[in-house]
Amino acid sequence: MSWNPALDPHCPTGDEVDAIETVIVPRARDLGGFEVRRALPASKRQMVGPFIFFDQMGPAEFLTGEGIDVRPHPHIGLSTVTYLLKGKIHHRDSLGTDQWIEPGAVNLMTAGHGITHSERADGDYRQQPRSLFGLQTWMALPASHEDAEASFEHVAKADLPMLEGEGKTVRLVLGEAYGARTSAQHPSRMFYADAVLQAGAAIPLPDDHEDRGVYVLDGEISVAGQDFGTGQMLVFRPGDRLSVKAGERGARLMLLGGDTLEGPRHIWWNFVASSKERIEAAKEAWRAGDWLNGRFHLPPGDDAEHIPLPPR
Repeated sequence: MSWNPALDPHCPTGDEVDAIETVIVPRARDLGGFEVRRALPASKRQMVGPFIFFDQMGPAEFLTGEGIDVRPHPHIGLSTVTYLLKGKIHHRDSLGTDQWIEPGAVNLMTAGHGITHSERADGDYRQQPRSLFGLQTWMALPASHEDAEASFEHVAKADLPMLEGEGKTVRLVLGEAYGARTSAQHPSRMFYADAVLQAGAAIPLPDDHEDRGVYVLDGEISVAGQDFGTGQMLVFRPGDRLSVKAGERGARLMLLGGDTLEGPRHIWWNFVASSKERIEAAKEAWRAGDWLNGRFHLPPGDDAEHIPLPPR
């Protein structure tokens, strides 16, 4: 989910961030009924390219009447990418978007100056047992786009580029890599891909992007003679030509990266910005709750409640 459920005391900002981290072991959080594993931001790595937040949701099983129920909440200075492997989430936002997020599709929400949205498992869908497994990432916006108008794009699974061959399939989720490009628009040059490798198959990382990382969704991989397993994120040095090889069970990976931004970012709750002043302005606007004339508006059709600003 794109909602940060609590102010995280371990979330680094500014000068607390070191230059590089080779291996990141995500920290787990229980959100009441299912687990989220957060790989970014980490104590020694804030971003991989523009990617500043990386959550694995589940896998989880819900009984009838249970499920995700995230009330309207705000964002600034980022784009969220929701990519599901199992289950569905109902997205509504202050632009009037009303979209069910389904496995394999891409849902890119760019907050810019400000947007509000909710994420729920509601209606008839809630009245049945179901699974949830997916990823949600945030990409920090370049400073030139922090005050841009908000937008939302949905790209169906069938419309995403699919590359196949030599024991591997790669679905390009966002950006450009391996000679392919997706239709969804983002101001940063970047890539995000879902790669499935058969046992022993290898895939080179794109060498035309400055920052590159790999998250192991399932299975095991080897890189430069070292083995890495499910739930680990690897971040690589710029310029190195690298190949990732699947182990005996094969592997499923998320590949990510892109150009670095012009500077670090501040993160507070659901806000990302190049300055603390932008964060403070967003906090005051949400606290004021002027949904008619203020900076933030509640989603049409889901405006009866909202998540209040955290107390600190």
